Amino acid sequence: MNTSRPKVRLSRALGIPLTPKSVPYFERRPYPPGEHGRKRRQVSDYSTRLREKQRLRAQYDISETQLRAAFDRARRSGGKTGEALIQDLESRLDATVLRAGFARTIYQARQFVVHQHVLVNGKRVDRPSYRLQPGDFVQVADKSRSKEPFVVAASGAHADAPAYLTVRLADLTARVERTPSRDEVPVICEEQLVVEYYSR
Repeated sequence: MNTSRPKVRLSRALGIPLTPKSVPYFERRPYPPGEHGRKRRQVSDYSTRLREKQRLRAQYDISETQLRAAFDRARRSGGKTGEALIQDLESRLDATVLRAGFARTIYQARQFVVHQHVLVNGKRVDRPSYRLQPGDFVQVADKSRSKEPFVVAASGAHADAPAYLTVRLADLTARVERTPSRDEVPVICEEQLVVEYYSR
């Protein structure tokens, strides 16, 4: 995705705050940007599903191609497609860096991975889309730990880690214990609508 559109405008267009900074703006003006933002629009089933898909894409900061590929994997998984889709996206390295509390936003998490600050099982991985398995070990590289964003993260400034990760913030290490259940994933999305969008 990597859109250059300002995150506050995008947050208002999608109806969800995408960054901590956008929360106060969003609370002040919780309607879409632009002069017609407050008007009630006629909403079709298609536009409802499209918006839900865009919300999911924005929360993981991924491209249409990446989301479609995740959907195709989820559909082949044999379980509930919507839940499998969220689990697939949560297994991304950048999402895990965010959930572990090493980064403040998905955008920062992605940057940390691309700039090679993150190791998986002791090896540098610079692909945000790298998919983790239960048992995988994620850590911030020793040389990077003294950088200010990681000092802030180690102090516990960001998220409380979910139960499916074992995190030692002081050491900036995390282990994936298991696949998360849907209610453990703090993503605002009716994933069934995304399934319907791609199944049409």
